[in-house]
Amino acid sequence: MTAEPIVFPSLAWFEELRRLVNDDSAYRQFGTVDASMGVKIGDGVFVLAFEAFECTSVRSGSEYDLINVDFFIEMEPASWRAMLESIKCNGGAEAGQTLVSLDMLNEISNNATGDQLRADMFFRYNQSLQHFFDLSANLNTVFAD
Repeated sequence: MTAEPIVFPSLAWFEELRRLVNDDSAYRQFGTVDASMGVKIGDGVFVLAFEAFECTSVRSGSEYDLINVDFFIEMEPASWRAMLESIKCNGGAEAGQTLVSLDMLNEISNNATGDQLRADMFFRYNQSLQHFFDLSANLNTVFAD
C-alpha cells in the first residue's frame, strides 16, 4: 500500500493507479485492452489510454475530450467514493459496487459519438477495467471535499 495519502480525484491518483496496474501480472490474465477511456467525476475529466497489457497514459482532460474517447464512465463524486471505499474495505468491489452493476443501475458508461461498437468496449474490457480500479485498494486514498 502506498504510504503517502493521495487525493481522489487527481492526476496523481490516476498516475499511481497506472503504475500499480502496469506492475501487476494478474492484470495480464484478463487479456489485452485497446481503448481510450474517459473518467468523469463531477466536473473533472481524466483520460486514460490502454494498449495491450498496460495503461499507457493518464492525463487531465476536459468535456471536449469525451468526444474523442471510445467511452467514458461518469459518476458524481459521492458514487465514486462509495465504489472506492467498497474496493478498499473488500480488496475489490462488492456486487452492488462493480462497474457493470453500477452501469446497469445508473448507466454510468457513455459514448459521446453514438458509435455502438465503441460504446460496447466498456463491456468487452469490463474485467480488466474492474481490476484496474480494484487495485486502488492498495492506495492510501483521501477524498477531496
